[in-house]
Amino acid sequence: MRNNIVHPGADELVYEIREIVEVGNKIANTGVKIVWENIGDPVAKGEKVPNWIKKIVSDTAKKDDACYAYSPTKGLLETREYIAKERNLEKGAQIKADDILFFNGLGDAIATIYNYLNPKARVIGPNPAYSTHSSAEASHAHSPHITYKLDPKNHWYPDIKDLEDKIKKHPEISGILMVNPDNPTGAVFPIEIMKKIVEIAKKYDLFVISDEIYSSLFYGVEHKKLAQVIDGVPGMALRGISKEFPWPGARCGWIEFYNTDKDQKFARYAKTIMDAKMMEVCATTLPQKVLPKVMKDKRYYPYLAKRNQKYMKKADIAYKIFSQTPGLEVNKPNGAYYMTILFKDGVLKNGQHLKTANTKALEIIKPLIKTDKLDKQFVYYLLASKGICVVPLSSGFNSDLYGFRITLLEPDVKKFKIIMTEIAHAVEEYIKS
Repeated sequence: MRNNIVHPGADELVYEIREIVEVGNKIANTGVKIVWENIGDPVAKGEKVPNWIKKIVSDTAKKDDACYAYSPTKGLLETREYIAKERNLEKGAQIKADDILFFNGLGDAIATIYNYLNPKARVIGPNPAYSTHSSAEASHAHSPHITYKLDPKNHWYPDIKDLEDKIKKHPEISGILMVNPDNPTGAVFPIEIMKKIVEIAKKYDLFVISDEIYSSLFYGVEHKKLAQVIDGVPGMALRGISKEFPWPGARCGWIEFYNTDKDQKFARYAKTIMDAKMMEVCATTLPQKVLPKVMKDKRYYPYLAKRNQKYMKKADIAYKIFSQTPGLEVNKPNGAYYMTILFKDGVLKNGQHLKTANTKALEIIKPLIKTDKLDKQFVYYLLASKGICVVPLSSGFNSDLYGFRITLLEPDVKKFKIIMTEIAHAVEEYIKS
């Protein structure tokens, strides 16, 4: 073309979690049955939305014509007031309805957060990273995402020293991102570590982002939200209903802004995000109408507790299997519904392989295994051999570690155990090849 129309950050937009689906579909067309362990969609994986939640949704859709109309751009006032009241009861940062802004899912919110951040300002995020954040942040800055380590030797908790060292090294860093509970590791950060991150933000005059989409999905540990530790530091929490209800197809997420009155620049940045949303009219109305009705129902939190117990049971099963598999390093997850399995240093080498299910499957993955990402080689051999689709840690989660992420979503516990065992056997076979 006459002019270069490619965005300078285009090469940073990588989302292997879904890109691997295209490869999986091609392999499925060769006759291989695929087990999808790549995307965190509970409904697609077979979890049933409770009938009482379905009834609330259907009754609202039948009886309230307003759910077919535009909502106010920030979101329905009664829903924002409900969220603000619930947050304020947690005795942390006090917010008002006007501090809450709804989006069409958190992907929309995340894109807006980084798109309207000064291109010279950076947000440091965890490693392993969740690619929606890391890709969007890198693209906005036209430069690779800056990360701090999550330590696999310490339950995947943030390495506070590494975080502060990176902030000193990169004066362009203006914000710190936490994903808590974490995707892809399943870690839930102790309140002491959260407070240290807030202290660092205060020390270096930064803001904090906390992605809390899994904030109600935790087990075996206590979980605290950013609002409970933020003190006077500017920040924002990202929340939604896609994982909790679960209703990912609702595309219903929101930002909660904290302490905009404490910093003029942060207040102007928050206003920019709100102004940008004004240009899109509004977020989806029906899910906002339904949200308070579901969350106020006496069945809601017992329902979440039962789900969390199921995830904890499968986390125990997966941990037992992979902790006994030679060449692997694992931590038991305590939140969300993911688990990261690491390969020990030196275990992976070029030339390792698995026998593929058929020659067509091998031809499909040949171009993809020509990579220096050794965990990616394993993941594509696993897909072409066993039909199990997981996500490589290096290319899928912007990490310098080799491993892969699984989900804890398979509702049939016996089937889940079979899948995990098959992956473990594939690892052993691959390492020995």
